[in-house]
Amino acid sequence: MKKKNNDSGIIITVAGIVLVLILAVIFFAFKGEETVDTSLLVRDNSYKSTSDMKKVVVAEFADYQCPACGTVAPSIKKIADENKDNVTYVYRNFPLPQHANAPMAAESAEAAGAQGKFWEMHELLYVKQSEWSESSDAAGIFANYAKDLGLNVDQFKSDVAAQKAKAKIDRDTADGNTLGVNATPTFYINGVKYLGNIDYDSLKSAIDSAVSKAK
Repeated sequence: MKKKNNDSGIIITVAGIVLVLILAVIFFAFKGEETVDTSLLVRDNSYKSTSDMKKVVVAEFADYQCPACGTVAPSIKKIADENKDNVTYVYRNFPLPQHANAPMAAESAEAAGAQGKFWEMHELLYVKQSEWSESSDAAGIFANYAKDLGLNVDQFKSDVAAQKAKAKIDRDTADGNTLGVNATPTFYINGVKYLGNIDYDSLKSAIDSAVSKAK
């Protein structure tokens, strides 16, 4: 009898553990589908890949010095280019404190944007990330990029030095903090935090799914 009681106790314990695990999976699955306040994802002055907002909006909080952001940048650009009719990609600045050159890189992208070439500088910063990431002369390198893009270099350097975009960058970061962003890149697809892998196939699958649901 004593052994049977022990066996019953073990069975009840295992069943309890299984139930807890099932509930945890359901909880986190539901949490992953929670839609956030979309006003925190897109601001009026946010840079967008399309002039009008499409049925699917992909917002990314990213850091120009972040290696993972640099890795995913070509994939997200390709996906956005392939889905111009259905997808709007939105870039939000989220420079991490451990990346010393990230704030200046964000300022450089915004300064280029003031001259109509945000996306060109945005792409260049990621393509050449290894060149400036740990440099002690990031400002000089960014000025050379501005020259290569045909910008007014003096104006560009003045805007970066004066941190003219600081309020916007700080607003982006504050929005990310409010949303609970604690790593880069962090993506939101139609207001739902993306929790999958950041390779091309995984992102494309998630975005394609959102496009299908939005039809």
